[in-house]
Amino acid sequence: MTDFSDALSLSTSGLKAQSRRLRHVSENIANADTPGYRRKTVSFETAMSGAIPGLVEPGRVRLDQSELESVFDPGHPMADETGHHNGSNVDLVIEIADAREAQRSYEANLKMFDQARQMSSSLMDLLRR
Repeated sequence: MTDFSDALSLSTSGLKAQSRRLRHVSENIANADTPGYRRKTVSFETAMSGAIPGLVEPGRVRLDQSELESVFDPGHPMADETGHHNGSNVDLVIEIADAREAQRSYEANLKMFDQARQMSSSLMDLLRR
């Protein structure tokens, strides 16, 4: 039964990692118009603790250090003497692409979890006979 539990653990770690990634993507999209907001990114690392190779866990959240957009809005409270203020560095096209990729990865991990659960259930049914 350890192979089944290993498969469930692998898919669960992938589900958690993609869930966290989706959370950061949604934060980026929500703050796309927030002045001075820097895009958050998360990388994945192989989990070193545990006996199951291939477990993944999200790494540290990093702020994108690319240049902030300069927005001309003289009436804004954060505008300087030229009428410009710093916008965010969030690109909605990139965020939507990241969201789709994370969603598809989440669905793949969910399908793997369901397959392992079904196989385990089928094995138990066979053993009962």
